[in-house]
Amino acid sequence: MPAENKAVSTTCSCSGEPDQEAAYVDSRIAVYKGKPGSLIAVLQETQRKFGYLSESAIRRIGLGLNAPVAAVFGVVTFYSFFSRKPRGTYLIRVCMGTACYVRGAQGVLDAFKKELGIETGQTTPDKLFSLDVARCFGTCGLAPAVMINDTVLSRVTPAKVRQIVGNYRSKEPASTEK
Repeated sequence: MPAENKAVSTTCSCSGEPDQEAAYVDSRIAVYKGKPGSLIAVLQETQRKFGYLSESAIRRIGLGLNAPVAAVFGVVTFYSFFSRKPRGTYLIRVCMGTACYVRGAQGVLDAFKKELGIETGQTTPDKLFSLDVARCFGTCGLAPAVMINDTVLSRVTPAKVRQIVGNYRSKEPASTEK
């Protein structure tokens, strides 16, 4: 027997103010409900807005789309582009696919770790950078490749890492919807 879909409050219990996350999630559900691919679309837009997917957002999305919450958590944990913890302004992903790996991606990853002072899956204390790996960007001819947010950098070498990080440190914070 399907569980009853109960209304979820959009008010934060701590201040009585409308909860921005809940209101945003509800607005995305209203746009996508009943459309093919609605779960992924709502998850992507929610993460784009808040930088990650909180447990409360995941639960709200499941309830709003009449999807089992366990299934929503399964999707979030299966796809590497979803994150359940806040990320830095700049998400650095080093491709570790076969072509990139053979052409030196491990050295590039090690150089980013050293330059940023963090390990894979971590965020710098200033919340400017997060470091991760990916299995393939589909840009094998540009190997080794690095993606910073939505920008792909080609033929990255360990020697270029310090300059790349410096360029992003000197930029104004990226325009985000956080």
